[in-house]
Amino acid sequence: MKLKKRILIPAILLFGGASTAWALAGGSKSSSVENLLHERLPRTKISSVDCDSFGSFCEVIAGKSIFYTDTGGRYLVIGRVYDLDERKDLTASRLIELDPGALIGGAARANENVDGGDQARAIKRPTNGVASPPGTSLRVDVSKLSPKGAIKWGSGNLKVTIFSDFQCGYCKMLVKTLEQMNVTVTERPISILGSRAISEAVICSADRKKAMRAAYDGRNIPTSNTCDTSGLDENERFARAHNISGTPAIVRADGAVMSGYRDRAALQEWLKGGQ
Repeated sequence: MKLKKRILIPAILLFGGASTAWALAGGSKSSSVENLLHERLPRTKISSVDCDSFGSFCEVIAGKSIFYTDTGGRYLVIGRVYDLDERKDLTASRLIELDPGALIGGAARANENVDGGDQARAIKRPTNGVASPPGTSLRVDVSKLSPKGAIKWGSGNLKVTIFSDFQCGYCKMLVKTLEQMNVTVTERPISILGSRAISEAVICSADRKKAMRAAYDGRNIPTSNTCDTSGLDENERFARAHNISGTPAIVRADGAVMSGYRDRAALQEWLKGGQ
């Protein structure tokens, strides 16, 4: 199998204990690592271990959570894996397979199921590029943001602004859901997952909406244009100033903010003023 380029944004826990050579002497690598983890994380109910698809580390599924370890079973890695060739968040894709209704991103969810969370609680949970915990009293005023950093699409009665990242799987899901609704969307890209170059290509495109769809699909965005990308800087300053550190972040007409992906029914109710 051809291994693709991947990047891991991790928090790492080091297991103590004796050498692991005995565990890897026989049987498959995945089963040997699973045996080690059962010994070292006795309270974690491990569903499966895959050491064949991710190069030098293994994917570990515990219920509806995902974390990673090295092939020696020594280091526990809580984070997200990205395929740079396909511009795909592999962790988010697997989480959606495990739980299509999941609202919390992979790194945060993984923390909760590792030995009851005892070891992982010492690690600050990352929010970059994942759906943030539901519910917030935050209100912001986006009316003064310039159109230079915006992609406008849709023609419905309800108006909504979303802060998104083109490498965020939940953002792509949200866009697909909103495209099916009676809404007018102002999408404001912010670069959380190293997607600034993609955002600039979209903003500089003659057809921003078409380029936006290409970006989410991981396709090339044909453009030879250079343009004023200061609107993206403005988006990111605004996000930092208002503690918008995860994507997607959804802002309705009255300025109320909701973090994370929601299904169509929940979005419809909230955009009309519901809780």
